[in-house]
Amino acid sequence: MAELLESWGYWGMFIASVIAGSVFPFSSEAVLTALQLAGLDPVRLFIAATVGNVAGSMFNYGIGSLGKMEWIERYLRVEPEKIRKTERWMERYGAWIGVFSFLPIIGSAIAVTLGFTRANPWITLLTITIGKAVRYALLIFAVGLL
Repeated sequence: MAELLESWGYWGMFIASVIAGSVFPFSSEAVLTALQLAGLDPVRLFIAATVGNVAGSMFNYGIGSLGKMEWIERYLRVEPEKIRKTERWMERYGAWIGVFSFLPIIGSAIAVTLGFTRANPWITLLTITIGKAVRYALLIFAVGLL
């Protein structure tokens, strides 16, 4: 599948990032690395990856905002303990916890919980974008050093 996405260039990067940003397991980092090493423009890759990954996380936010814990557990496979842990973080930091949605494993739970608790969608969008953008910028920089 990664080869197919690579053949699609920037659109492949966008699609990989949407998938990876949602609750579905996928590595947009591998696709970004391969595309950058293949010579695609790092700035355009950064934009495609960031926008796609934010879209995936906002999908998670939307699912969480439906407020059906049984759907979140069954279909998204987000464990209730991850939701409770994120809720405790949110009590302390509010929607600003979205900055950490780039983290593996708990990033999806963060976005789902932000939706579930009806966190401010604009702050959520901003903080998720900041976290995802920093991650991809660092990755592109690191790959550029190779």
